[in-house]
Amino acid sequence: MDNKKKTLVIFHLLVWAILFSLPYLLSSGQDQLVIRVLAHSWVPLLFYAILFYLNYLYLIDRFMYDRKTMVYVALNILIIMVFVLVRGDINDLFFKDVFKPRDENAPPRKMFLYIQTVSYLLPVVCAIALRTLERWKRTEAERKEAANTKLQSELQHLRYQLQPHFFFNSLNTIYSLVDSSPEKAKTTIHSLGKLMRYLLYETKSERVPLSKEIEFLRKYIELMQLRLSEKTKVSSNFPPTTDNLEIAPLLFISLIENAFKHGVSATVESEIDMEMSLQEGIILLRISNKNFPKNSADKSGSGIGLQNLEKRLQLLYPNKHTLKHWTDQGRYHVELEIET
Repeated sequence: MDNKKKTLVIFHLLVWAILFSLPYLLSSGQDQLVIRVLAHSWVPLLFYAILFYLNYLYLIDRFMYDRKTMVYVALNILIIMVFVLVRGDINDLFFKDVFKPRDENAPPRKMFLYIQTVSYLLPVVCAIALRTLERWKRTEAERKEAANTKLQSELQHLRYQLQPHFFFNSLNTIYSLVDSSPEKAKTTIHSLGKLMRYLLYETKSERVPLSKEIEFLRKYIELMQLRLSEKTKVSSNFPPTTDNLEIAPLLFISLIENAFKHGVSATVESEIDMEMSLQEGIILLRISNKNFPKNSADKSGSGIGLQNLEKRLQLLYPNKHTLKHWTDQGRYHVELEIET
């Protein structure tokens, strides 16, 4: 028996212990015998308990939730009628001294039978209410589990989608260096191997230390700088961090990729400025670069990186992130703020 079932059993036992002990405790100090408590309280409570658990453990699930409502109602009416008759026989056999002969001024016997029958509805209603609550909680838990499974599946899909995209863009960089600078191409392949090792092994966790993510970004920037000419100046500033601060992996790489993809020209001087800051659990990345829009014939990037980032942010940090980008005086600016 797991802890939840144990807790439920203890809860039921405690409730019935209180219900059975209260009549005796309340009669203490009065001119009343235990047999009167037994006749007026304990016997009815025993019937209520039987009726409650018949419904709670069997009838509700078997008939009420199985769209056999009329059968369920008929069975309860039959059980209640049997209990009323049996209780009357028990009173006549064992509690004649407690239930004295009725006088002429007493209410009609039918009134007592009516009140007794109505009282049996209480355990039925309680059983339905408790079973419905448990069923709702179970359904809600299953819904949340299904939503979480769907979330993890979608995040995994987005992660697998990002890695080939990153690898493809890096191969473009190596390809551009093979003829012009074979030595740089070799160095680039070595650096790419380190980056891919991080992508394959370090990013399997839902969270990674921010320090490792920053180290990955620095290596990527070094990789990209190998193919740049002197016409492009790159400035990057990352904060010193500890492993205490964690973040979902690969959230910043798409923005830095875009800076190198759209902010570099072979003929025009340009600058790429990147700065990350930390303040009270909030990470802010600012990137600014000269804007050289790609024409429609340029297939160096599919644009999947930014779309991927926006989807991941919505799934991982709902209402805890801000992503802004704009163009001003020929420069492209982007800001990503994440509350960890």
